[in-house]
Amino acid sequence: MTRVDGGSEHEGGALEVPRRIEALTRLARVTGELAMADSIDAVSKIVTYHIADAVGATVAALALREGDDVRLIALRGLLAKDALRWEVFPLALGTPVSDTIRTGESIVVRGAAEIAARYPGIMEVEAGDRTIVTIPLRVTGRTIGGIALSFVGDEEPDPAELDFLEILADTCAQAFQRIEASAVAEEQTARLSFLAEASIELASSLDLDVTIAKVTRLAVPSFADWCAIDVVRDGRMHRLAVAHVDPEKVELAIRLQERWPPDPSVDGGVWRVVRTGEPELLPEITDEMLVATARDEEQLQVARDLGLRSAIIVPLLTRGRVVGGLTWVSTDEHRRYDEDDVHFAEHLARRAATAIDNSELYSQTLEAAEQLQRAVLPERVVGSEAFEVASDYHPSGRTAIGGDFYDVLHLDDGRLVVFLGDVMGRGVSAAAAMAMMRASVRAFASVDPMPSAVMCKLDGLLGRYGPEQLVTLVYLLADPASQSLHVGNAGHPPPVLVRPGRPAEALGFADGPPLGVSQDAREEVAVPFHAGDTLIAFTDGLVERRDEGLDTGLERLRQAADGLADLPLVDALGTVVSSMRDERYDDDVAVLALRRRP
Repeated sequence: MTRVDGGSEHEGGALEVPRRIEALTRLARVTGELAMADSIDAVSKIVTYHIADAVGATVAALALREGDDVRLIALRGLLAKDALRWEVFPLALGTPVSDTIRTGESIVVRGAAEIAARYPGIMEVEAGDRTIVTIPLRVTGRTIGGIALSFVGDEEPDPAELDFLEILADTCAQAFQRIEASAVAEEQTARLSFLAEASIELASSLDLDVTIAKVTRLAVPSFADWCAIDVVRDGRMHRLAVAHVDPEKVELAIRLQERWPPDPSVDGGVWRVVRTGEPELLPEITDEMLVATARDEEQLQVARDLGLRSAIIVPLLTRGRVVGGLTWVSTDEHRRYDEDDVHFAEHLARRAATAIDNSELYSQTLEAAEQLQRAVLPERVVGSEAFEVASDYHPSGRTAIGGDFYDVLHLDDGRLVVFLGDVMGRGVSAAAAMAMMRASVRAFASVDPMPSAVMCKLDGLLGRYGPEQLVTLVYLLADPASQSLHVGNAGHPPPVLVRPGRPAEALGFADGPPLGVSQDAREEVAVPFHAGDTLIAFTDGLVERRDEGLDTGLERLRQAADGLADLPLVDALGTVVSSMRDERYDDDVAVLALRRRP
């Protein structure tokens, strides 16, 4: 399938292996790019250009499921008229990519005859002898889309590349999930930041008019094109502050309020909100609504000149009574307020009348950070017939994402790859580095799973393209046939081995520095791993304390793990973590346990 210099990979000879390695290396780099992608557009370009170029595809498409339809969000290699035809099509339509999305399985169609027989509707697009490969994008048990690649000729795709493409598709799906989680987290963070800044402004001055004027300006233009705060004084409605995205229209808004003050008898507007204490939502303000509420032609013209499109009015509550209203108005035809916006505006209104609830702000920000952390970690780890696996992860409680990562990879020959690592630092950059490392380890392990080989490739990858943060890793290859465990360690705390009837022991310390620091050859250690043996790998948050050295923490862990070989693995892991965790220590804790089944 891959052509590096114009020839076929089936030519044989000494060139076949180097070409395959070069192709897989290209795909490994693409995996790193996907892990670092921070937008849907970036993922689309990587799929339709870099992946397609790496495997020699002449046509590449990235499709996402939208209900009962399929939408191509990126397409390369077709004429504009053909691309337009396939922009959106029913999921039920018989095409390779729609079948892949419906079934969640990869599809390979070789040659014009097979394409014509299975998918006659695409023959005019995919003319001639071609090979079509489609791979599903799967996340958390569902298929969200698919990748379609088309190659000239009817060659049988290389199995290693197909495996790698499926890994890339998984990474691509994870990228979409991560980007979506990041977008939600960014929106939540933006809203929480706004509430925090508004609260600071509210607490910065005893002059309520000045403070509220600052709050209205904060809302424009991020959440409203026009923001106003009105309070009831002496039975009349007073506008304390107004801000508009167009400074020249501020006077127009003030004029509207002063010349035609709100009528208390009207069943709507700020007076109704004050009377009832209930918010009012106008998802769409039509010209008919303006005509119906205008008292004369001049007021109607002023309202039209303001360009009102959507509005929210929420009550200002303080000491159990409604004292006024907060109004948000959109003049952008693309921004329509909904119930979520109403709830957010109510938060601001409460803070405009009282103090901010710091605990709520913290919990919401922490939840957003934890969602982002979960998006780059496996939903669960699964063992095999020969090995039992369990994991335990506890975020530190900080509002920034940490750097602990882990995963389990099943090999076709029954061996199991288990790895756990730590990216130094926090935040979005740590999350991106975690995703890259997890995908890279899986990719390299699928080619050669021996620890020394994987570690050396990771050193090379990080040395050239890696993040600035230090990355430590412990990598385990469990072999049921030889009843052994091959261990590689790059700057990571040593795992603890528990054997039935024997004291727990910590394996040797790392044989080298963190990944990417040195290009020297890596070594690995083979350890007997018989039925009932248990190995516990962990990040430093489990053993490190500010008031003691690492050796002391490791000794505490060894003692905590002593005698746990007879407990069920999940119980054993829970016992170790609960006895070791220190809630006062502000660091993430990730632990993986591996046990050889009888």
